[in-house]
This record gives sequence, structure tokens and C-alpha cells, in this order.
Amino acid sequence: MATVLLESVNKRFPDGTQAVTDVSIEIEDQEFLVLVGPSGCGKSTTLRIIAGLEGSTGGVVRIGGRDVTNVAPKDRDIAMVFQNYALYPHMSVYKNLSFGLTLRLNRLFGGGVIGRGLRKIFQPQRASEFVRQREEIGNKVRRTALRLGIEHLLDRKPHQLSGGERQRVALGRAIVRNPAAFLFDEPLSNLDAKLRQQLRVELKRLHRDLKATMIYVTHDQVEAMTLGDRVAIMNEGRILQVGGPLEVYQRPANLFVAKFIGNSPINLCPGTVSKVGDRIEFESQIPMTWGPGCPRFDELDALLAGSSNARAVVVGFRAEDVGLAESEGAIEVEVTEVDRLGESTMVHSRVCGLPIQKSKEDKLVQKNTIQQIVLFRLESDAECASGDRLRVKIDLERVLWFDPDSGENLLKE
Repeated sequence: MATVLLESVNKRFPDGTQAVTDVSIEIEDQEFLVLVGPSGCGKSTTLRIIAGLEGSTGGVVRIGGRDVTNVAPKDRDIAMVFQNYALYPHMSVYKNLSFGLTLRLNRLFGGGVIGRGLRKIFQPQRASEFVRQREEIGNKVRRTALRLGIEHLLDRKPHQLSGGERQRVALGRAIVRNPAAFLFDEPLSNLDAKLRQQLRVELKRLHRDLKATMIYVTHDQVEAMTLGDRVAIMNEGRILQVGGPLEVYQRPANLFVAKFIGNSPINLCPGTVSKVGDRIEFESQIPMTWGPGCPRFDELDALLAGSSNARAVVVGFRAEDVGLAESEGAIEVEVTEVDRLGESTMVHSRVCGLPIQKSKEDKLVQKNTIQQIVLFRLESDAECASGDRLRVKIDLERVLWFDPDSGENLLKE
């Protein structure tokens, strides 16, 4: 296996579209890196540049320390698994798995294209070596099929296989070659949710067993978080943050990463923050106060040091950082929707203002509901319904501060 290094890689298409901008990243030997981002962010183009299927318009690509920027795909010692499987429909599973190795063997022995010039192979002094290597190819194919649980499918054609079986064949075709690096271009996106989960587990196991360098492209942040040793988040052709799954989730570099990473949307609330005496006050539809001894007070105090005026910020907090509370500092919310997810309950709510009465004659009380949304998670058997009023409290230690103009995380390490 080998390291993969991108140095200031750029890609501009002939129509002027800048698909990749100054991408620099090093994928360590035996690392599983996931490139994740929305459609059109440049992640697949970056992967195709590594594979050599797309030429770059600037920068350098190195695999195993070798500059392969202008090297043909077949000479880069990589294997790629595509979203649409890309199997040969007229060949059996066995022949699909062995095709690349057989082609290489025939070229090595002077056969060229399969079926042409093979008489050169059968010179007495070379025939035994050719037979030995062909038997080794058969052994590799059968070992790989056994590892993937498709050994009983070797005689079938692709049209006789399910989607999951076809994807296993595509994986096997890459594995049997034992390349320097594996490249995956959204290989699970055509499968149903249960099968995707099963194959994610198998991919993790394969990575551990093969001790391989793997680069995986997906738009699914769940795949990114569960598969990657590190995750690289891309948007508009640029890498915004690279880090471990928990790092990018708990300490996002900017607002885009915070909104993109996470199973449920992050709560965001704009407002102003200022130092009032020995306390830090956040004025917004969700007021918050940090006093001396509160979590992260010193970090916030240092951020506001020397500032005499209120500063505009956007605070963010995850659904799991909000809980029911009756203590001082709790916020009253009105439930708008309840999602029963089985293992938990997701509650959609809006922050409530003070009750007001429309007129003396009108006995109905109108609820002055502010439009600030709060999403939070409760136990699966939590008793709540649309229209209920609850009191909740935010874990101040987990609150994130973002610059409203640049979107940068003001408290990132």
C-alpha cells in the first residue's frame, strides 16, 4: 500500500467551470479517508484526478512517493469501484474478477489482447510459468470471492445478481488486484438503506483485514462518519476541514461544516454578545449567560477581550445538547412536531414569548410565539405532543460561536 498526496490540485473545465480549487491533502498509508460534500462540490472530480481519469489543470498528484500527475490510469497501481458497478455483462462473475489480472498476464507473456497472439505463450520454456501464474490468478479469485461471500456466484452473469451482489463483485474485482490504493466513487448509493448499512460494516472489515489505503467519495454524511479514519468536507471545489469524525462533528471549522455534518440539523441562533460586569451575555431570541466558573467562560472572555461594544455572532448547538429542565435559565418552547424514531424522539419546537390577550372581551389567550426553532432529542417513550409547552435548557459547554460574516468558528482550537 502507499500514501497519496495532492499538492495544490486544480481543475478548470473548458467552459470555465472551476471544479477543484487548490486542493492539498495527504492520505497516509493504510488510512481510510472519506471525501464528503453536497452534489457538485468537486469530490468526484478530485477522485477522478487521483485515478487519472480526469486531467488536472494545475498541481501534483503523488502515489507512493511517485509523481503520477501525467501517468496513465493503468500505470498508477490503483483500483476504482464505481457507483454503477461497471461490470462486463457478458462475462461470468469469475471472469469479471479475473479480467484485469488475466489481461496483465497475457501482456506479460506477449499475448497482447486476449485471444490474439497467444501462440507466443506456448513456447516450451515459458508454458509452465504461464500455467503457474494462471492457476495463481484462479486462487486469488476464489480467495477474494470467499472473503466477500460470493463464492457460490462465480458462474453467474451480472444480470442474475442482486444489487448488493453486484457491488460485492465490483469490490472483489478491485481487491483481487492488490493495488497501492483503492478509490470508491459513491459505491453504495444505489442500494437500499439496510444493505448500505451491511456493506458499510463489510467495508470497514475489509479495510482492517487488507490494511489498505482507501479514498471514499460520498454525499452521505452518515457513511462519512461511520467509515472514515478521517473526513474531508468539500464545498465549491475546496476542502473546508479535514479531521476525525468526532472532531468535525464537535468542532466544525465553519457554519457550512456545522450544518452539513450531523444526522439532524444543528440549531442556529443569531444575536449579539457582550461583557456585562463579570458575566458574558448573549442577547437573542434564546438568551444565554456565562458567568465566572461556567464552562468555556475563559475562552469566551479572551475572545471579547478589549471589545467595549456588543459583537454579532451566530450560536449553534446540537439537538442532543438540549434537555428538559425546570431550573433557572430554562427556556419555554412550544412543540410543533414530534418524530418517533424508535430509539429516540425528535422534537421540533419554537421559542415562546409571554402570553398576551387580544382584548378584554376576548377570553382566548393568544400565544406570542417567536419564530426561533429549537430541535431537541428525548427518550423514545417521552410523553409530548404538538401544542405542548415544555421548558428546556441548553448545555452551555457545547455551544458553538460563529462569525456571521465569514462563518468561521470563533472558538475552534
